[in-house]
Amino acid sequence: MLARVANNLYWMGRYIERSEHIARFLNVNYFSSLDAPNARSQDRQFVLRSMLFMVGEPVGEDVVLEEDEVLYKIGLDADFIFSIRNNVKQARENANSARDLISTELYEAINKFYHFVLNYDREAFLKNGLHDFTVNVAEMTSVLRGKIRGTLLHDSLYAIILMGVNIERATQIIRIINTKYQDAMNAQGSYGDKFGNSFEWTTLLKCAESYDMMRRFYKKTPISITTLEFLILNPNCPRSIMNSLNQVYRHIKVLDPSKAYNKNSTAFLVGKVRAEYQYKYIEEIEQDVQLFIEQILNSLSEISKKMESEFFNY
Repeated sequence: MLARVANNLYWMGRYIERSEHIARFLNVNYFSSLDAPNARSQDRQFVLRSMLFMVGEPVGEDVVLEEDEVLYKIGLDADFIFSIRNNVKQARENANSARDLISTELYEAINKFYHFVLNYDREAFLKNGLHDFTVNVAEMTSVLRGKIRGTLLHDSLYAIILMGVNIERATQIIRIINTKYQDAMNAQGSYGDKFGNSFEWTTLLKCAESYDMMRRFYKKTPISITTLEFLILNPNCPRSIMNSLNQVYRHIKVLDPSKAYNKNSTAFLVGKVRAEYQYKYIEEIEQDVQLFIEQILNSLSEISKKMESEFFNY
């Protein structure tokens, strides 16, 4: 396989995963805010600022945002690089370059996804289509993951795609944690809402499709420390940082099965980061959540750069 093609498959996986997380974040934040228990979490400006912060376009408290403009920008704006539309477009373009390596079923599903997003009516989206659009995006990305697992050989090509999926999943979950952490800080004091028991922790878990399993695991209402522990350190939560790192390590060993000690390899770096969080207490993280977020984002960026240098450099 050409390094260029491998790189395209890796980014195809990343763009698919990114589309899903942005869509679910839009859906959960918008509709959860409608019946939030405090005035701050219900505030339209608060919700819209949260959405922009998550996609890397933070705005100040003094800026008055238009709901239609913000939703359109993140959902369908062809000129905004991080919009769902552009992520799906990039996934399809990367799939096109590897058309002879992936299954017809997977390619057709990606193509269907692309045309659904490309042809979604702007007026319908802004009037009452946010729920329909975001739910369909989330469901179509689940179909794509099913096609990847169910129609491709589980060889190096599969490992490359899944590495991209899991690196992106960890990155997006950390971005969502960062956003909701900021929201929980800002929502303090509204009708007695405190940081530890903020409504934003429930919203965070729903953004990661982990609310029910978290309640089953801890058997109590989400609070800051249990939510962060579940989404960061629990290896059995499919959306957790720890699980994503485990998956990346497993798939990278398919590409680099060598057992020789090589501190310059990507596998060594992934193993090092993974081991660091495998034996970390959530109390250590909670002392300075912001510092942890910066560190893990830097680690994921370093892993991605080293991965591209080792396997995809052309």
